[in-house]
Amino acid sequence: MDEFYMGRALELARLGWGKTRPNPLVGAVIVKDGSIIAEGYHHFFGGDHAEVDALKKLDFKAEGATMYVTLEPCSHHGKTPPCVDAIIKSKISRVVVAATDPNPKVAGRGIGILRQQGIDVATGVLEEEALELNEIFIKYITTGLPFCLLKTAMSLDGKIATSAGDSKWITNQESRAFVHTIRDRMAGIMVGISTVLMDDPLLNTRIPNKAVSHPTRIIVDSRCRTPLESTVVKTAGEQPTIIATTDLSDIEKQKALEALGAKVLVLPNCNGQVPLRLLMAELGRLQLDSVLLEGGGTLNYSALEAGVVDKIMAFIAPKILGGREALTPVEGRGRHLVRDAFQLSNIRLSRFDEDILIEGYIEGKDKYVHGDC
Repeated sequence: MDEFYMGRALELARLGWGKTRPNPLVGAVIVKDGSIIAEGYHHFFGGDHAEVDALKKLDFKAEGATMYVTLEPCSHHGKTPPCVDAIIKSKISRVVVAATDPNPKVAGRGIGILRQQGIDVATGVLEEEALELNEIFIKYITTGLPFCLLKTAMSLDGKIATSAGDSKWITNQESRAFVHTIRDRMAGIMVGISTVLMDDPLLNTRIPNKAVSHPTRIIVDSRCRTPLESTVVKTAGEQPTIIATTDLSDIEKQKALEALGAKVLVLPNCNGQVPLRLLMAELGRLQLDSVLLEGGGTLNYSALEAGVVDKIMAFIAPKILGGREALTPVEGRGRHLVRDAFQLSNIRLSRFDEDILIEGYIEGKDKYVHGDC
């Protein structure tokens, strides 16, 4: 039954997707005499935590009940008071925790305080699922760097566009709709200057009949070639837009972009390119906890080589385009030996009508880092 109730708490936690960052997704369920008597979750950043959201429905009176919570209750003052204080006040007798707090400054303290107060605490129930749910938070809170998800869509023969440059649409409507739910969850969306010049994308979130969160747009543009009349610049006042450039770019062009509402982030060039590892560190300092990389083959390879990609989402459509000059998802100089290929682990397969989605994590990504960029 512990797994059953924790499964419900995880369902509740997912309701906060895209609204709690940079805080974690947390759900809570309170059970007494075999029945759920209250539920809660973290609705938005700065709002009540899941435990308090549930306890408020009981006026903080839950004597003898069990609370199931997907992440260790907090024990420090932040935007809200410590959740352990509310739990102790409610006279809950047992707390079941899926995963401990990954923050090295506080990990285990909440559990320790509850046990000191005589509350029975069990841990590790559906821990793997809870950790995956908060993979973005865990990466950001432990490193200060954004979680980077590389998403690509290709034909069965590995093309992201025809030899003539046509790419609309390779995947089906169902796949594309799912991508927008991912955009809704991520703090930033990153593309290269080539994508802006070729496609003039909007890079926003579009989900019918739903209030959505638009990610901060990040354009990797080493020489500030982003046109002033491009869609991302014209709408920079409506959706946060960062032009990540280098000291090789024209200062007057930088000023013109900023005058139209874009934030220009100037970094030292690395072999003429934007240094991606340094860029990710800067984005982390700007409190962007996650980045959806929807780049072309060149930027994708550079990101893999720089070791900044954490996870891959590759949509494959049952179409064959052919063409020696047709673009592929990952280009650059490539790997000379198969044994040096970027390897994925923890593979998951999903299906969107006739399209297939392959998800996986870069295995031992630090070993692929090459050069200083």
